Amino acid sequence: MAATHIRFDWAIKKQLRDKANYVVLEGFISELLGEVITIESILESESNRGTQDNKLNRVDILALNSAGELLLVEVQNSSENDYFQRMLFGVSTLITEYLDKGEPYSKVKKIYSINIVYFPLGQGEDYIYQGKLDFIGRHIQDRLEPSNLQKELFKIEQVYQIFPEYYILRVKQFNDVTRNSLDEWIYFLKNSEIREEFQARGLAQAKENLRIENLPNTEKAAYQKYLEDKRYEISMLEGAEEERREG
Repeated sequence: MAATHIRFDWAIKKQLRDKANYVVLEGFISELLGEVITIESILESESNRGTQDNKLNRVDILALNSAGELLLVEVQNSSENDYFQRMLFGVSTLITEYLDKGEPYSKVKKIYSINIVYFPLGQGEDYIYQGKLDFIGRHIQDRLEPSNLQKELFKIEQVYQIFPEYYILRVKQFNDVTRNSLDEWIYFLKNSEIREEFQARGLAQAKENLRIENLPNTEKAAYQKYLEDKRYEISMLEGAEEERREG
């Protein structure tokens, strides 16, 4: 079946930067993180502005969680063999861009790096991977905990809550069986289709606002060219990986 809706990685370059469509991004991030997220603004960083480079789609978001805490959320997509390193660079850039000179390090906001991957990144069987930083004792394998004062000052229970968290969504690994509302989002990310029975946050608005048929003719042509470029990039990466295995 032909896709009926705009692919999400195109939408984050275009439609989802419109404040009227924040509800779509809010729904996606809320389902992934498991708490209600409200977008305060799309951040105007150098790396966040619209670009003609189709190899990197990235949007940096200032958001508010259900506890009223400000978060920085990065959503990006690319098809590069050095994508893991790109994830690290993206988070590092986000931290330095949004900590004003002279501010104490305690002002560094929690960062979530959400990565939507349409190509074979790494090796693994799952389609959702989460990475977070813990400090484990080298000799007795205990976990380093924050002090009581740090817990009170920074409103945390574990050290990892301070550090960036990474999510990798390997959408091509998804088997199209939706077991929960997050799976409904993964189905959409993979297939650019929203089924009638889907109830996940943000998908009702995405279903109406991200239809391919609603694109102006000039943008529709650019979108089709984008899809062709993406298919070519992925085929090149898969070909290189096959050659590496055979060699």
